[in-house]
Amino acid sequence: MKNQEKKSLFSIEILGIILGLLWIAPFYLMVVNAFKTKRDIFSGVLGLPETWEVENFVKAFIDLSFLKSLFNSVLITGLSVGIIIIFSSMAGYALARNKSKISGVLFFVFVAAMLIPFQSVMIPLVSMFGQADMLNAAGLIFMYLGFGCSLSIFLYHGAMTGVSKSLDEAAIIDGASRFQLFWKIIFPLLKPISVTVGILNVIWIWNDYLLPSLVLGEANATIPLKMFYFFGQYTKQWHLALAGLTIAIIPVIVGYFFAQKQIINGVSEGAVK
Repeated sequence: MKNQEKKSLFSIEILGIILGLLWIAPFYLMVVNAFKTKRDIFSGVLGLPETWEVENFVKAFIDLSFLKSLFNSVLITGLSVGIIIIFSSMAGYALARNKSKISGVLFFVFVAAMLIPFQSVMIPLVSMFGQADMLNAAGLIFMYLGFGCSLSIFLYHGAMTGVSKSLDEAAIIDGASRFQLFWKIIFPLLKPISVTVGILNVIWIWNDYLLPSLVLGEANATIPLKMFYFFGQYTKQWHLALAGLTIAIIPVIVGYFFAQKQIINGVSEGAVK
């Protein structure tokens, strides 16, 4: 039995190593080729560079207006995710606690909205926001709320099934208002699902290109928009693009480093529940 367990663990370890190498391969290609010249990249993408071109990062940093585009990305992503969590959690709580035909229809509408592709409403949406003079960062955040709340409300509504109604009754008997009941008692219990909602929306909004390209101007461009600076009609500056991508993932890694405890705890608590 022990030999079988050892063989099984060995097989799992080998599989884990293979999967780990497959996962890290794109990062290896990105970082290694970021230090190459354009000619070296076309000569071979797998090998190490003959000379390590640090200037690629300097030029990419300048061409991307990195600090400005990073600020725009952080601002839009942070505000969008925060607003989505606030409104979706309240809507999920209200729909889960007030069972009626109207709440059932509303919940069905939110779930059905997840099936609507953005491309089908892209042109009329941009036209309407243009007429309202909202083709800016504020308008983009409002759009993200509309597109992101459906899945988020669905997740919060499901999480509310695990929160007993007796908490509501006890808080109301103690004199708490609905506002106090939700924010001081219910919302803290929804931390695991809030972490999940936050991660899903951060990944989507941070990497989104299509919607910001239709709404934002050059002054408010995010990192994904700026990355296309390196891809022209007649030339593609892969060495600078890869250097820019390497720079762009650093804030994500730093952010995860500082928030990893909350992320891991939130995801693990959600898995247990």
